[in-house]
Amino acid sequence: MLPDRCSIKEKGRNCVNPPEFVISVVNEKDEYMIGVSCENHKNIISEKLEILQKEEKIPKGKISFVKLKAVGTDCIKASPDDLIQL
Repeated sequence: MLPDRCSIKEKGRNCVNPPEFVISVVNEKDEYMIGVSCENHKNIISEKLEILQKEEKIPKGKISFVKLKAVGTDCIKASPDDLIQL
C-alpha cells in the first residue's frame, strides 16, 4: 500500500495532490524507499534529499523517481465510492 497523497509538507500543511512517483535511494547494495511525490514537488524533494545525504541522515546513492502506474484487476470487488482518483 502507498500513501494516498504526496509526502511533502509546505508551511505546515500536507500536499493534497495524489502521488505520481515513488522516491527511493539506490546504492551499490540496496534500494531504500523514501516516500512518494507529485510532479509539483519532485524537484523540491530531490533537493531536500541531497541535503539529507550530505548530512548523512539518509543513505548515499542515486535518488530515483519511478512513475506510478494504475493497475486494474478483477479479483478485488469495490464500490465506486472506494476508488481513489489517480
